[in-house]
Amino acid sequence: MTLTAANTAIVLDSTSDFPEAKKFFANWRMVPLYVRFGDESRRDYVEIGPEEFYARLRTVTDLPTTSQPTPGDFLATYEELAEYERIYSLQISATLSGTFESARTAAAEVGDKVRVIDTGTASAAIVMLGFAIQRRLERGTSDEEIDELLERYKRDARLLFTVDTLEFLQKGGRIGKAAAFAGNLLHIKPILTIQDGEVLPVKRVRGNQKAVQEFARAFAEGSNDTPNLHVGIAHADAPEREQVLRSLVADVRPQAQIDVTTTLGAVVGTHAGPGTVGFFWFEDDV
Repeated sequence: MTLTAANTAIVLDSTSDFPEAKKFFANWRMVPLYVRFGDESRRDYVEIGPEEFYARLRTVTDLPTTSQPTPGDFLATYEELAEYERIYSLQISATLSGTFESARTAAAEVGDKVRVIDTGTASAAIVMLGFAIQRRLERGTSDEEIDELLERYKRDARLLFTVDTLEFLQKGGRIGKAAAFAGNLLHIKPILTIQDGEVLPVKRVRGNQKAVQEFARAFAEGSNDTPNLHVGIAHADAPEREQVLRSLVADVRPQAQIDVTTTLGAVVGTHAGPGTVGFFWFEDDV
């Protein structure tokens, strides 16, 4: 079967931080996770946006908690897309969330038309994978070609981020091997990545400027200056840091395309914390 944007849909969850999915592409949908302040539960991006979330986060004594969509949430979205012959459902790393399992449970209810993918990553990195699939759909593709893309993406895509404090990753249980960097040493910035679905430590540097220098070094060493270089940027209530990364990309790889810049939503923001900034890159000739 030839897969096209007319017969194939893409479903993200809200950890992709791309609430505009349906507005940008008629064949895209986003299923929200939940964030809970005390007894109050809100759907990520649907009932609470980043601005309100970070404002509330600054005033609460107990950190919010998060939970995955129910299988019913996914099933409702898959049924909404009944006209499509194939659905690619791109989920946050199964190591970081039970979202993948909810999607897989729902997919089993609709036969074999839904392919649920554990992307092994989060945020704008998921969107960029979606973009790569969409580019292929728009010129016609196959499950086999998308399988090859998925394999190459998991092998070659790069992600770096830094947080103001590891407290949020630690309290949310998502710290992984980055626990080795725990401890609030003054002005120390941990450089982190996600590999095989787990948060991993890369390096410790002193101060934001050194963090940016480390980003630039890793980006230069791990990419080529070509129009096929796709970049995504995400930040948690830190627009000035987004601008710094935009400038970095323009300086280090002037031919690169910045496909997406986004603010981390309530769910990812709960675990990363305000001030987090990261970027993702992947070379793709389609």
